[in-house]
Amino acid sequence: MGDWVSASVPYLGPQGPGGRDVWGAETAARGRRGTQRILHAGEAWATADVAALLGMPEGDEVVVRRRIMFLDDEPWELTDTYYPARIARGTGLAGTAKIRGGAVTLLAELGYVGVRAREEVAARMPTEEEAALLQTVPDEPVLRLTRATLDAADAPIQADIMTMPAHRQRLRYELRIG
Repeated sequence: MGDWVSASVPYLGPQGPGGRDVWGAETAARGRRGTQRILHAGEAWATADVAALLGMPEGDEVVVRRRIMFLDDEPWELTDTYYPARIARGTGLAGTAKIRGGAVTLLAELGYVGVRAREEVAARMPTEEEAALLQTVPDEPVLRLTRATLDAADAPIQADIMTMPAHRQRLRYELRIG
């Protein structure tokens, strides 16, 4: 399973009318089954990490969607997605129901379209909770990918913090030069 390659680009744009589950489609194209379970959704206070990603003061209100991603029924990734409360409060982003077309599509329908993303990847040891949710042992490192999605005015509209077992992942980036 260490040959799994993931790229961020398919997850950054709206899926259009009818939408599609990008994770499910990506895994199905490789003959696998990708599902997800929402662990929590609702309002919270921005931690220092989240505040930095969203360009707001620590302690400001955000909406968070906490999910666990599965590949063939194996816990694959923990994904926490945060939105400024002024954008997401009272929308489907604040609830646990599946969002038709995905969260990025709903954001676009609300008038918030990402045009640029900043990502950072770091390795570290998992917390006890992360190891339990990912069904790994505490001495197996995880990758932590953080992403800020920005709109045309360079304002952050979404922040993602993803945690995944390092031995199961290979991240791929393609950059245009010039």
